[in-house]
Amino acid sequence: MSIFSGDNKLKKLLSAFNTRVGLLSFIVFFVWVKSMIAYFGVFNLRGVGPAELLLMIINPIGFTAICFAVLLFIRRTSLFYLATLVLTIAANFLLYLNILYYREFTDFITIDTMTGGAGMFQHGFDFGSVPVHLMDWVYWIDLVVIIVLLIAKKMKFDQRPVGAKRAFTYFSMGLALFGLNFWFGDFNKHQLILRKAQSDKTYIVRYLGLGPWMLTDGYYTNLANTQRKDASKERLQEIQKYIASNRYLAPNLKMYGIAKNRNVIEIHLESFQQALIDLKIKGTDGKEHVVTPFLNSIYHSNSTYSFSNFFNQVGQGKTSDAENLLETSTFGLPAGSLFAKYGSTQTFQAMPAILNQTDGYSSAVVHGNVGAFYNRLNTYKQMGYQNFFDQSFFDNSASNMSPWGIKDKLLFRDSVPLLEQMQQPFYVKYLTVTNHLTYTMDDEDKDPNFATVDSGNKLVDGYFETAHYLDQAVQQFYDYLKKSGLYDKSIIVLYGDHYGISGSDNKAFAPYVGYNADTFNSYDSTMLQRTPFMVDIPGQTNGHIINTYVGQLDVMPTLEHLLGIDTKKYVQFGQDMFASGRQDFVALRNGGFVTPTITQPSLNGNYYDTQTGLQIEKLNAQQEQYVKETKQKVSDLLKASDKLNNQNLLRFYTPEGFKAVDPKDYNYTVKATEKRLKKENEDLAARSNSLLSQNQGKSTLPDYSVEIPEVEKGQDSPKVKD
Repeated sequence: MSIFSGDNKLKKLLSAFNTRVGLLSFIVFFVWVKSMIAYFGVFNLRGVGPAELLLMIINPIGFTAICFAVLLFIRRTSLFYLATLVLTIAANFLLYLNILYYREFTDFITIDTMTGGAGMFQHGFDFGSVPVHLMDWVYWIDLVVIIVLLIAKKMKFDQRPVGAKRAFTYFSMGLALFGLNFWFGDFNKHQLILRKAQSDKTYIVRYLGLGPWMLTDGYYTNLANTQRKDASKERLQEIQKYIASNRYLAPNLKMYGIAKNRNVIEIHLESFQQALIDLKIKGTDGKEHVVTPFLNSIYHSNSTYSFSNFFNQVGQGKTSDAENLLETSTFGLPAGSLFAKYGSTQTFQAMPAILNQTDGYSSAVVHGNVGAFYNRLNTYKQMGYQNFFDQSFFDNSASNMSPWGIKDKLLFRDSVPLLEQMQQPFYVKYLTVTNHLTYTMDDEDKDPNFATVDSGNKLVDGYFETAHYLDQAVQQFYDYLKKSGLYDKSIIVLYGDHYGISGSDNKAFAPYVGYNADTFNSYDSTMLQRTPFMVDIPGQTNGHIINTYVGQLDVMPTLEHLLGIDTKKYVQFGQDMFASGRQDFVALRNGGFVTPTITQPSLNGNYYDTQTGLQIEKLNAQQEQYVKETKQKVSDLLKASDKLNNQNLLRFYTPEGFKAVDPKDYNYTVKATEKRLKKENEDLAARSNSLLSQNQGKSTLPDYSVEIPEVEKGQDSPKVKD
């Protein structure tokens, strides 16, 4: 007996698909059902009180009804059904794309993310890392139902167009419902679009839905582009006055210049959280294991200045935001990646250019992914990086690749023939990739003496394994630096870019890093935004752990002062970590803040005692004043940085003694780079300061460990020859 035969009610229900209005009604209903599943099952939206809960339940209906009611004005049958199919796919795609994005980044997708994301999916994005779940078919159920009905010949095309008057009636009903929804939302949160959309996008989704959020984001994206056109020198001068009055700090004279003319080697610890430092776990073998023993030793070394309260300040740009913060001492954008959106045209006064023009530093980035990812190929040129050794410089055999690029151990090792040709002093940044979501690696790369946990969550279990692998990779690189003599000539900066575990996975992660899974809240999540920041200065003996509250924004002026570079003439929002008179707050990209006494995880979040983690139910008068002043400082800081970047204001100012960067001066192709490095060493001859020249042309690669599976098997060999 057919599943479509039965009582009259089922037949009547199925017959509704044979009318245009009936079909669109079912699609709107399905969109609403899927939105509810996403709201409560994925986005974890929680209404505060019955009013917000009601808005969340009804908000998908009005906007969706308006969009589909427009189709009723189409008279031609084929065009109507084609438009219906396209709009249904678009609605499903928008919802599902947000679901995938939210699972990984705990955030809603933006116009900038999607326009930049197209390049990400084409160039280096790991499809295997997309968090697809088994039950995700439910988000496409309306299309599945329609296809099944068509195959079963239970659905026919309605040849009768809906009259204009009737179509307008349905459109007006949808418009009225959305208007009532909008009015109620704005009544509940005054100036919902004007204020809340720019500070916390979850309000727009909770009150109006995903579609209106995308339109709102599109409006503000266009507004930002307009602001760039209307920019002026006077606006930059306002920011310079703000920095001079509120942000610039004179250096600590005891620390100023202690690393003068040394090489700077930055090791970007991908997705590495401070919680991993000194962490011990009980593995599946029943034994206790230290996750990162080598990094622990660096953290506690008397040559290292380590910061225990160093917070990531990234936004949607994640890793690229971290780079921007460290290289320019400005925040990323409120939405999307600055690298992806503006990197090709932005005026930077970044670390590589400043170091080159001040003290003759050469510069490079070493990265295991492709250069197009996050638009780095263009952005680095704007920043003044002389070299970019991306994935194309290395052996891309399948055995050498992690999901996000060249394996870290191989990346460090195979960079040696390039590194040793660079003129000293050099500024080199290593972007590691193995410790990246979804935290998987080949069995041969796993340490047989290390056993991870069995948390029931594959991400958490894998995270400890890939972090341990990264620790070993850094240790091998350190060993090489010491054997080659580079260690004593350098300072090594190690930092984490952003969290590794987030969202619902924090529940499984919490017990292993000192938190209660049952009571895990936004304060705990904020404390897990801490990442390591260590400055290892060989020869120093007074290195120690520093508990000052600092952020990624502060790195650039700190390093410049250690290198003996005065920062007063530059436009930088960070404050030297060693300087006195620091402002006692760390601004988070979402508008929240952390201070030594009070933490607010997000702009409109609850307040917590920073030291105890207890929620402050009611602020006293003194706390209210302190919070008010802090929130204003955070707002002023974020607005000033956003204005600088959105309007590209640095184009109106060139510091004395600084030459504007010309991106046309740089060519990152393998052939051009090999030729340039070789020519530099030959032209300088006896004056060459490269490690290769100082070693009489003999490569230091033999100094590197061969305890790497691919090297031991003879599967790997650096592509660039010395």
